Amino acid sequence: MDVQFGGKTVYGATIGILMLETRFPRIHGDIGNAWTWDFPVHYRIVQGATPDNIVRGDPRMMLDQFIAAGRELVQMGCDGITTNCGFLSLLQDDLKQALGVPVATSSLMQVPMVQAMLPVGKRVGVMTISKATLTPDHLVAAGAPADTPVIGTDQGKCFTRDVLSDAEIIDFAACRQDNLEAAAMLVEQHKDIGAIVLECTNMSPYAADIRKKTGLPVFSIHSFVNWFQAGLLPKKFAPGLDDPRGF
Repeated sequence: MDVQFGGKTVYGATIGILMLETRFPRIHGDIGNAWTWDFPVHYRIVQGATPDNIVRGDPRMMLDQFIAAGRELVQMGCDGITTNCGFLSLLQDDLKQALGVPVATSSLMQVPMVQAMLPVGKRVGVMTISKATLTPDHLVAAGAPADTPVIGTDQGKCFTRDVLSDAEIIDFAACRQDNLEAAAMLVEQHKDIGAIVLECTNMSPYAADIRKKTGLPVFSIHSFVNWFQAGLLPKKFAPGLDDPRGF
């Protein structure tokens, strides 16, 4: 008997993504570009949650709005929730309790997992869109050490400026250069860096370039959400299929 269980409204999209309210363009690789994902996802915009007031303000002031939007995603049928801003690590504990499903608010949550893979004497470095406002509280809320080395794109040409100001036209070649320069600065200032975690979800399109530039493993929201999806909807394998022993 092939029994099917219900309980949802929509099926086939396991991940729900809470989005800040933005207008800037979303290129391939960005969490807000649906073509980035090899699986369907649901999106919900949290009205009033702009890049500026979340990154430079206190996202805890908008907790109720995030909970409401998250509940809409769960009602739609999502089995897990993530967000499009690493600074939302501050909401991790509240959201997971309020939504009743697994919640992965921030790419920063990869830091302790990546650190566990590194040899003694090496540690994780973080790249962020705003070093000026990424506090030890954000890191600790994600399970990362408060003294994790951090570098920002704050001093770059356009990446921080245009994303946080929600510019409708962005020079992505210049953004790429900002990210590469920040990565180079991170490894120059901290010789013990063994891997890099990208806090900002808009940095994912440059992860491969950063890896090439630094020679270090690079983890982003893309790697995190793919790992999350693999647990929420594990791949089903056919026993014996293509077994080289002929079984």
